[in-house]
Amino acid sequence: MTNKYLTKKTLLAVAVLSTFAVQTAFAATVELNLDKAVHMALVNNSNVKISRAELSNAKAGKDAAKGSRWGSITASSSNNRGGYYHPVGTQEGPSGNFKNGFTLSLPLYSGGAISGAIDKASKNYVYYQYGMDESYQATKLSATTGYYSVLEAANTVTLDKESVKQLADHLKNTQAQFNVGVVAKIDVLRSQVELANAKQTLTKAQNAYDVAVASLNNVIGLPISTDLSVSEGLEYKKYNNTLENCITYAMTNRPEIHQAKVAVDMAKATQKIANAGNMPSVDATASTGWVNNSWPATKNDNWSVGLTISMNVWDYGVTAAKVAGAKADVVKAEETYRQTSDSVQLAVRTYYLSLREAEKRINTTALAISEAEEAYKIALVRYQAGVGTNTDVIDAQVALTTAKNNYIQALYDYNTSHAQLEKAMGVPVVVN
Repeated sequence: MTNKYLTKKTLLAVAVLSTFAVQTAFAATVELNLDKAVHMALVNNSNVKISRAELSNAKAGKDAAKGSRWGSITASSSNNRGGYYHPVGTQEGPSGNFKNGFTLSLPLYSGGAISGAIDKASKNYVYYQYGMDESYQATKLSATTGYYSVLEAANTVTLDKESVKQLADHLKNTQAQFNVGVVAKIDVLRSQVELANAKQTLTKAQNAYDVAVASLNNVIGLPISTDLSVSEGLEYKKYNNTLENCITYAMTNRPEIHQAKVAVDMAKATQKIANAGNMPSVDATASTGWVNNSWPATKNDNWSVGLTISMNVWDYGVTAAKVAGAKADVVKAEETYRQTSDSVQLAVRTYYLSLREAEKRINTTALAISEAEEAYKIALVRYQAGVGTNTDVIDAQVALTTAKNNYIQALYDYNTSHAQLEKAMGVPVVVN
């Protein structure tokens, strides 16, 4: 099949949408192509914004974990005044107790708790970086399939309108022949029924188009009721990659695989933190302060330095349980990583085979359209000449509509399978 043939046969939605889309005086039509739809989705889609917020949160957690290794400086001030209700003997009246000071605390050794927390937080940040990539890819897929769904629905409406017109013209011809006594009443009734059924199918197709537009608007961040005018059609562009190349690419680039591997590292870091419960911790402290019985306590300055060593001696198995749980989480993460790798390979294979299957259907259905068009013309001429039957015409018209529907479906399946294959492979999304 040549590109010239595809150009003629592909049912474009450019003029179609202006024909049947419901327009209102208060709603402006948005011009849209595939690239614009994807760009709008990447900018406006809530899932992208959620992923970006999660990434910011992970970065804050990483910064906090790294900052904890440098200790802290605490400033304190206490101001009290008190005495006795009934002073006797040497007891004095009201007096003040004012203290100001600074305390430095620096962790020297934590048994791996601090380094484990830093490692875990750093890996968590990387995890959400890959999550951001996955969010971009998933959003692009949603926008792409939504765009193709609008095209498919628009083309289907065009085809159903064509079917209604053909059946309406045929009914007029049948009625005219019945009026002169050439055909029986049953031919008129059968034609009327077929026309009514075609109109019902058209109504369903128009509703499916409205739903497809609303769904795409939701993905790209437009008001649900926005009318769209698309500037591209469903087309066939040959895909040359082999299945083996697609799988190899996916195993290197798919964000979910990298996330699963990072999750293993995070689980190991959690295990390191749990193991720290069995180790001692050492902290250095230094403090200086001013104490006086009058505010603002600027006299009697004092200082101290010291080391604090602490170690869990007995906690009734709490630490041991945490260690056991962390080990189990490592095993779980490793199995999840293997499971994710297998799922990615399966997804790539599935969408690749679906793409190739749809590609074959494009070729066969394109040929079927030519044959069905010729058969319909012959059946129509024979009926008008009085040597064919009404059933022949209706059957030929149904066969022609079916062939065109199959062609539209094949184009839609091919394009959506291509988009799903790119997502399964982890093809990067360029965000402008």
